[in-house]
Amino acid sequence: MSQNAFVYTELQISAPFDQVPWQNINDTIKTQPGFLNKTWLSGLGNNSAGGIYAFDTIENAKKFVTSYFPAEARNFGVAQTTRVFDALATSEASIDMNSVHYGARIDVKPAAFVYTEVQLHVLPFDNGPWRTFNPVLKQQPGLLSKTWLSGLHTGTVGGFYAFDSIENAKRFALDYFPTETRALDAAFYTRIFDATMTEAASRDMASPFYR
Repeated sequence: MSQNAFVYTELQISAPFDQVPWQNINDTIKTQPGFLNKTWLSGLGNNSAGGIYAFDTIENAKKFVTSYFPAEARNFGVAQTTRVFDALATSEASIDMNSVHYGARIDVKPAAFVYTEVQLHVLPFDNGPWRTFNPVLKQQPGLLSKTWLSGLHTGTVGGFYAFDSIENAKRFALDYFPTETRALDAAFYTRIFDATMTEAASRDMASPFYR
């Protein structure tokens, strides 16, 4: 079944990942309409919990973020962040970046994930500068894979990256990425996640990073 939407979630929680009841949550998420896979996220330094998901349709992705996920956040008693992205719009750009979400395989297990979102309105996505940025991104130390993200309705531009080490992920998020957004004259949002903490939970959810 092909993916047509990505979802990003993050709970405003601070808990070591081994204290997150991911087994029970996984069992419930697997029953959600149109769910295909999930990569769990554990915030570096703040122990937030979240994920990047693939869904078969935008409609099912929207149903997940408006019905299921708010209830999950309520059960934890915390605020939450969700985003829905058009996966079809970014397929060409992502394939060019060795995206595992579009079938690429990586030989190294990721040690860190980075999520970015830039406060721009770029619709259609293909009119954006991804062809200019991809060659530069490919030169970033330790980058294993990137999936481009295009915000549903908003046209925000972002990405989900895998790195071979936390050090390289931090170098990218703290040193390189601000220069990219300065060139775009735009505010931005970044998050770094420790991938080693969530491998087992992600494997259980068919994460494409662990094929």
